[in-house]
Amino acid sequence: MPSMSLFITSLNSGSNGNCYYAGNTKEAILIDAGITCTEIEKRLKRLGLFIQNVKAVFISHEHSDHIKGVAVLCKKYRLPVYVTSSTLQHCGINFEQSLINTFKAHEQITIGNLYITPLPKMHDACDPYSFVISCNDVKVGVFTDIGTPCKNLVAYFAQCHAAFLEANYDDAMLQQGNYPWFLKKRISGGMGHLSNKQALEIFLQHRADHMTHLFLSHLSKNNNCPKLVVEMFRTHANGVEMVVASRDVETPVYHITHTHIPLQQKVIKPLHSPSQQLTFAF
Repeated sequence: MPSMSLFITSLNSGSNGNCYYAGNTKEAILIDAGITCTEIEKRLKRLGLFIQNVKAVFISHEHSDHIKGVAVLCKKYRLPVYVTSSTLQHCGINFEQSLINTFKAHEQITIGNLYITPLPKMHDACDPYSFVISCNDVKVGVFTDIGTPCKNLVAYFAQCHAAFLEANYDDAMLQQGNYPWFLKKRISGGMGHLSNKQALEIFLQHRADHMTHLFLSHLSKNNNCPKLVVEMFRTHANGVEMVVASRDVETPVYHITHTHIPLQQKVIKPLHSPSQQLTFAF
């Protein structure tokens, strides 16, 4: 396998839980652990990924859909948890002190041959962050739970070969839906989530020529539709593969490289339970 590559998957993406995997052939990290430890174990196994390769968990912010499983996971596997001091104070989790590692904005963290850069984002949490993971200059971004496409998002998105990008809601579905006014305002008011339209604008204006995959992430169950999002983005894909990160199941593992891989080779099939290989039906 090429050394200049990353293997990535969304184990779950949505308000019911978020967990993203990125790694090479020897080591990996998780961004958030908002589903249970048991579910993380099951989903990694179905994909043929080894939890023993996971070397750390990075926490984006303190909301429960991002930290639900982190305490049990880190305790069971003695995994370091990377979190800001402010977020740690608001998590309400008593991590073992030896497992805690704090980070600061834009200061790169090294995990084996993986390099993780945290960047501040706009969201209604105490100290929220997005992350870019790189391995030999192949870069993957995790950009969800963002209220406004700020300069950090724009600058780092433009570097990525692949990205998990939030497309949380359709404007019309949100405004016409049955959410109370204060919740609609929270979602769309600049400190909540990105709309489909905002996400598409980011993609159209700032995607790199070398981008190969876009994972449309954190879709709202009530205010969005996977089929709507995919059709909206595929019209403008220009060769970028569009994948919906499900709120219910893991995606296949995608192999992100510097060089183009034919479409049939882009997805790494699960090594366990072939009958459970996932497809998307919109």
